[in-house]
Amino acid sequence: MIISIDTGEIKHKLPYNNDFNKWKKRLSDVDYYKIIDELNKKIDGNEIHTSGWMPGSNWMGTVFEPIYHACNKNERQAALFFGLIVYKVFMDRDDTWACGRFKLDGKDLKSLTYFKVNI
Repeated sequence: MIISIDTGEIKHKLPYNNDFNKWKKRLSDVDYYKIIDELNKKIDGNEIHTSGWMPGSNWMGTVFEPIYHACNKNERQAALFFGLIVYKVFMDRDDTWACGRFKLDGKDLKSLTYFKVNI
């Protein structure tokens, strides 16, 4: 579950759902669930995650490579799709997470940062 750090409300809707569905149709179910499983393993390992840092910089040969191909090898679209998958994984979890945009060394991070909360 994701809650808003601003309002405390639970997020029930995936942003950019049409784009997500378009790209997801290009992934096999096997590839999609491998991605979900890998993300859940990563999430279970820590209480703070920045989505753009989770996959590493080179996806070739990893479970994340099919995302790149589903987006016709467009790196920007692949990054957006990855971020939406991450958002959905956090949204579908039983534990509670908040997310927001933050800075590092005075610079805006491009990706959402998620952190586990107890409510």
